[in-house]
Amino acid sequence: MVKLAEILRRHWPAYEARFGNAIPLAHRRAVAAILSCRSPTQGGQLYRCDCGQTHFAFHSCGHRACNQCGHGDAAEWSTRQTTKLLPVPYFLVTFTVPEQLRRPIRSHQAIFYPLLFGESAGTLQDVAAHPKHLGATLGLLGVLHTWTRQLEYHPHLHYLVPGGGLSSDGLRWKRVKNPGFFLPQPVLAARWRNRFKEHLRTRHPELFCQIPAKVWLINWVVDVQPAGRGQAALHYLAAYVQKTALSAPRLLACDERTVTFIYRDRVTGRNKTCRLTGEEFLRRFLQHVLPKGFQRVRTYGWLSAAAAKRWQRIHALLDWKAPPLQPPAAPPPILCPCCNKPMRLVGTFPRGPPSRGP
Repeated sequence: MVKLAEILRRHWPAYEARFGNAIPLAHRRAVAAILSCRSPTQGGQLYRCDCGQTHFAFHSCGHRACNQCGHGDAAEWSTRQTTKLLPVPYFLVTFTVPEQLRRPIRSHQAIFYPLLFGESAGTLQDVAAHPKHLGATLGLLGVLHTWTRQLEYHPHLHYLVPGGGLSSDGLRWKRVKNPGFFLPQPVLAARWRNRFKEHLRTRHPELFCQIPAKVWLINWVVDVQPAGRGQAALHYLAAYVQKTALSAPRLLACDERTVTFIYRDRVTGRNKTCRLTGEEFLRRFLQHVLPKGFQRVRTYGWLSAAAAKRWQRIHALLDWKAPPLQPPAAPPPILCPCCNKPMRLVGTFPRGPPSRGP
């Protein structure tokens, strides 16, 4: 197994020399953070054992593109969201854009990512509000996912949605009639395409002109799957909330020319290896770094932070109370590598000055 920082130390200089000023600032910041992760520049603590052994515990960088960080945060996020699961059926709804839109979206992420969220959430609310379907306002938890198992660019959104909503007057809870069926997929897909097209045409006509006309004629895809009580779906989504495109155990090898990682084949379910040049690996990996300040997870409707009163009203309508949030477990003690006994904290040292680049 090889560390991501080692791959960057080997291949980033050549990558930077080739692409220079074309490299987005967000990518440069991600590389700088990963290279400094769990190093003296991040600061940390000094531990000592009674047997005389010492140990430096360096801080993590905390960058969401770093595959050494975020595992604890993802678990805490999943735990918090689990306490909000209502006693109703849940559905996992996935919005996917046609392949012809992937390149424009990747080139203009700051424009398209908010568009993806806004128009997909609006699609769900539009269709659910129709009396023919549900006649209610939904609560939505959405997560942006951009990568395939081989790190190719494939932007799509997952929504975990309770099977019901508030009536237009906000006084009644309207439950889905069938726990195995939520909203019609063809209707959602058509509405999703039309909203996306209209937003792009009116708000960003210069980008609209770059999209092939056939994109608006083909069928778009919206997949709706029952998700039981939502726990398994939350666990699935947590993998995309705080983690990056490639987990540390998947990195197998790195030399002066290539990088090798493992992935699971979606057809056979078996593990396979993918070997790429260093440049191609960095291109695939860095294209999943999000623009600065962009939130991968968003909530809408009565699940949004601004809808506290409606959320409390739903509690009353369902005669339900959220379970108390359990405090996070204490981290395990640092054990001495020599005698395996707990070490004691004897000092700390501060973070180094900010890096100006990798």
